[in-house]
Amino acid sequence: MPATSASRKVKAITEELCGHSVSASTISRINKRLDKTLTAFATRRLEEPTPYLILDARYEKVREAGVIRSRAVLIAIGINWEGRRQILAVELAQRESRSSWKEFLTTLRDRGLHGVEYVVSDDHDGLRRAIQEVLTDSAWQRCYVHFLRNALDHIPRKADDDCLQELRWLYDRRNVDEARSDLAAWIGRWHTKYPKLTDWVEENIEQTWTFYRLPHRHHKHMKSTNMLERLNEEIRRRTYVVRIFPNAASCLRLVRALAVETHENWLEQSRYLNMDLLKELKKEQLRQAA
Repeated sequence: MPATSASRKVKAITEELCGHSVSASTISRINKRLDKTLTAFATRRLEEPTPYLILDARYEKVREAGVIRSRAVLIAIGINWEGRRQILAVELAQRESRSSWKEFLTTLRDRGLHGVEYVVSDDHDGLRRAIQEVLTDSAWQRCYVHFLRNALDHIPRKADDDCLQELRWLYDRRNVDEARSDLAAWIGRWHTKYPKLTDWVEENIEQTWTFYRLPHRHHKHMKSTNMLERLNEEIRRRTYVVRIFPNAASCLRLVRALAVETHENWLEQSRYLNMDLLKELKKEQLRQAA
């Protein structure tokens, strides 16, 4: 897209948002002020510990050197000991890979990220390895929603019985012992009909049960990346207007602006989780260990 065409596109979008005509110089001044604010947000020090961390990525189309490419938008959400959600980072990468995720997490750590006890993500190999290398003391939870989607690859397309619904119910148990007991029964019930699925589930499902270590009231919030998925849906709704960004800077500017808006809304809301429950659980575990 020529520069003039890109400028016209930005101008049209800005006028739609503002409700009146704006000049190119006005757009330039707005972008400079906005970039300063967004850079401050993206590089701020992370002073307080963040026990819960949620990671995910989405893709946006960006024009680079006349070629349209998909760029990964890497996002991190944290929950602090007050139980409040915060958007910790939004960055662009060429793609999701071990190196891009490792750089993303290392930058977070350099900004002060600490005290991470529990991380939720999908099973992307590069992301999983980066978590293992950078957040070495953290427990990893494989998003159960992604896991159930992956399960579809191991059954016939036209399967219409209760097999997957029963598998989903395993995530509503009160503790991991109940879940393991019901898993054994589920495998016995379905192994003959779907041996490929049951073997795969038996081998991998423990990765999705880390959330059972948490207080029961945290389970529904922390067994998946759904919180971040909802943010991604809002980003998708807003970036749909642009469709193809004229450059990487404009893409990062809009996505970060949406992140700041969401971040500030979250800070004004009541706490998302009661983290006193986690503190009590940790104390009980220490008593039992002693």
